[in-house]
Amino acid sequence: MKAVRFHEYGGIDVLRVEEVERPVPGPGQVLVEVRAAGIQPGEVMIRKGARHERWPATFPSGQGSDLAGVVVEAGPQARGVAVGDEVLGFTHNRASHAEFVVVDDVNLTPRPEGLSWDVAGSLYVAGTTAYATVFAVDPGPADTVVVSGAAGGVGSLAVQLARRRGATVIGLASEPNHAWLKDRGVVPVEYGEGVAERIRQASGGNVDAFIDTFGDGYVDLAVELGVRPERIDTIRDWRTAAKVGARTYGEGAAACAVVLGELARLAARGELEVPIARVYPLERVRDAFRDLERGHTHGKIVLRP
Repeated sequence: MKAVRFHEYGGIDVLRVEEVERPVPGPGQVLVEVRAAGIQPGEVMIRKGARHERWPATFPSGQGSDLAGVVVEAGPQARGVAVGDEVLGFTHNRASHAEFVVVDDVNLTPRPEGLSWDVAGSLYVAGTTAYATVFAVDPGPADTVVVSGAAGGVGSLAVQLARRRGATVIGLASEPNHAWLKDRGVVPVEYGEGVAERIRQASGGNVDAFIDTFGDGYVDLAVELGVRPERIDTIRDWRTAAKVGARTYGEGAAACAVVLGELARLAARGELEVPIARVYPLERVRDAFRDLERGHTHGKIVLRP
């Protein structure tokens, strides 16, 4: 089968699509023929070696955790899933950017009718991370919550999930994304110099919670705005979070098929929009990551094997 590999830390040029041996599912596992797999900013950091202390790579390394596809083989004692099932899920083995991937049965959930392959294959990391961030700050109908990176892969879902709880949501994003945010009941605010004052104006001077999906000083900004540390959550700035006592709930805090299944059903019913920015064939994985690393992408970038 074809699979993405890199043999050393580095830039986009270390990514290759190679012929590798097709894996065989073990006990409690199935083999999934991948139809779509999302790509993540975290994979960039791992490939560059910037997360070596936290998530070291062994070479040659594959990549990818999100996936959706069709079960083509079941290992011994595999439960709840059978050959021919259409599924979405995840692997922690950096292996989904490939034509086939072995997945533990507990990490899969059925693909609901009406959910596109592209959305199904890119929902896990962004979706469960957004779910965890909203859970961490616990917004309610009386609250105003600010979300940084509000048009990105995680932020675009976090603003919708926070709105589902009845909160007033202020989304920090560039002007071209403001119409999309307004259409989903979010108050858009331009990021950059002067953002604190613009947030105060938009919120009437009262911000109850802050979800930071971007890093770059937003935890400090939340403190400046008077948000209590226990109602600040960041998925990027762990150092400042530790300093001020903010939370760092991310994908790992909600990494299960139960949460993924709930999000998939919401998306299939049209109650949660998962924006798809662009789709690339597996062979163009370098182009996909070039696109991702430019930043300012609205929604998910997806690989199709």
